[in-house]
Amino acid sequence: MDTEAQPTERDRSSRPSDAEEISDTGGPEGRSRFALVSWAAEWLPGGRITLSLLFCLLFLLLLGNFVLQPFQIPSGSMERGLRIGDRVLVNKLAYRFGADPRRGDVVVFDGTGYFGDADYIKRVVGVGGDHVVCCDKEGRIEVNGRSVDESTFLYPGDSPSTVPFDVLVPAGTLFVLGDHRGDSSDSRDHLGSPGGGMIPVGDVIGRADWIVWPVGHFTRLDRPGAYARVPAAEATEPRRAAGVHG
Repeated sequence: MDTEAQPTERDRSSRPSDAEEISDTGGPEGRSRFALVSWAAEWLPGGRITLSLLFCLLFLLLLGNFVLQPFQIPSGSMERGLRIGDRVLVNKLAYRFGADPRRGDVVVFDGTGYFGDADYIKRVVGVGGDHVVCCDKEGRIEVNGRSVDESTFLYPGDSPSTVPFDVLVPAGTLFVLGDHRGDSSDSRDHLGSPGGGMIPVGDVIGRADWIVWPVGHFTRLDRPGAYARVPAAEATEPRRAAGVHG
């Protein structure tokens, strides 16, 4: 004898069907959304194809304004790694959630009032509190008392700097240099200008993470290990105010 409970006619009739449940939860609101899409598709030339393209364009605009932005390299100041005409993808969220630029990062920043009325791309050599000197006895840049070997990314034949300097980077700013030191206007050239050649962290647009064009030059821009052994600024002795020597 089958002992499993069987639904009675009352049970069946008292339960709404799945179709009824879906219809009730969808309601006029769901239908109105579809009607709006259909109306827009009928109104636009090209129908749903044009509507899809507009949605894609809107998505790309939002992506470019808030997340990722392509940036074309305008000069040879960052050779050998970044060549004239290369396009890099700038991560605009890299420093938006508590993270700060680090030594070795390649950053794009707004140089208005400091370098000129344009966006620039340079490498971070010193962050707030750092003591940056050029050069040590072997001709290398020194950060917080530690010499930095930049040979893996400097332009072949360039020295770290032909201009001697001895600076203390103020809090909230960056000391930046181009990798092609012989063809770069950077913090060294603006030490006597407003801001002392330092770039406010707030003016950094983002971090360049990838070379995306040309395809044959597609590369991820990793932070070089040359700065890994540089001690934190707070671990160094207090220094004099920023200035230039020699």
